[in-house]
Amino acid sequence: MNFSKLIILSMVVACMAGLLVPSVTSAQEKEKKRIEASGVVLDDFGKMKESIPSSLLKVTEGIIIVPKLLNAGFVVGGKRGRGIAMVKREDGSWSNPIFVTITGGSFGLQIGVQSVELVLVFKHSSSITNIKKSSFTLGGDLSIAAGPVGRSSTANTDYKLDAEVYSYSRSKGIFAGVSINGASLDIDTAADTRYYGKGMGPTEIFASQGDPDDAVAKIKSHLSSLK
Repeated sequence: MNFSKLIILSMVVACMAGLLVPSVTSAQEKEKKRIEASGVVLDDFGKMKESIPSSLLKVTEGIIIVPKLLNAGFVVGGKRGRGIAMVKREDGSWSNPIFVTITGGSFGLQIGVQSVELVLVFKHSSSITNIKKSSFTLGGDLSIAAGPVGRSSTANTDYKLDAEVYSYSRSKGIFAGVSINGASLDIDTAADTRYYGKGMGPTEIFASQGDPDDAVAKIKSHLSSLK
């Protein structure tokens, strides 16, 4: 190979690398926005007068935040959303997030379209860490109840906190007959790979140290401040 061809080949490789980097960065930005949106949901929930009771927050070991869960239907309905899941470590700190999806269908008196901000509070971190590559069904594999409200009270639903998962939502649309019982939660493996790289499954992500970016640092700080 002569010198001129070597120069041309080097330029082609450099151009290809230049095209690839923005693509990877763009993919990571998409997942970062999901984390940022989840942080906004937590912030909004924290400002509500009737919020998650402190008695529940004290025993919370895991959380799933879905910034935008879409419900749509006419008698037969469906739901779909993308969010993040985090668990509390033994030292009380919060893990890095993994990405999850929630899907489901329902049948009953319902009509319309609704966008919901959804927060699922878990009493045990193992309920999330055990998902791994499989999925679980809310209300089937895990007991779920509408979360009690009031910062210093558990006087609403299931006051003894006997359920494993508690759901909190804020509606932005019009819908009737909304329920997440029977919804399936799955690991968004593709999103995890885009954000963390290959070889990083839920176990590795939950065990990883440090903050991948400022969005993760911010949501960890917000979770630690919830009392």
